[in-house]
Amino acid sequence: MQIIATDKAPQAIGPYSQAILVDGMLYSSGQIALTPEGELIEGDVAAQTRQVLHNLSAVLAAAGGSLNDVVKTTIFLADMEDFATVNDVYAEFFGTHRPARSTVAVKTLPKNVQVEIDCIARIGASS
Repeated sequence: MQIIATDKAPQAIGPYSQAILVDGMLYSSGQIALTPEGELIEGDVAAQTRQVLHNLSAVLAAAGGSLNDVVKTTIFLADMEDFATVNDVYAEFFGTHRPARSTVAVKTLPKNVQVEIDCIARIGASS
């Protein structure tokens, strides 16, 4: 088991790792709209989703992977009315790659953000 950590994404705000790599599978913690310096970004759910996906990309890169290696994501939304907007930004980042996905509405998220995303990825395997 290898702990994955990068300063190109925000540090964990609790007793957990940004991600764990086990037998070629990466399990990320949820990413929220914090800058790598730990500052919460201002903006709507689209801006927050972009920051979340930049953070997730940085964690994947630290493990030697990319969004193209993602096999499953989970999206947590504070408001399901934001589903279409988050989908649009998500599609910008993932392009034609279509990992399995769950989207869940939650009452609140850390730091009262609007969106959080985690993933499972297969690192170092050819497609």
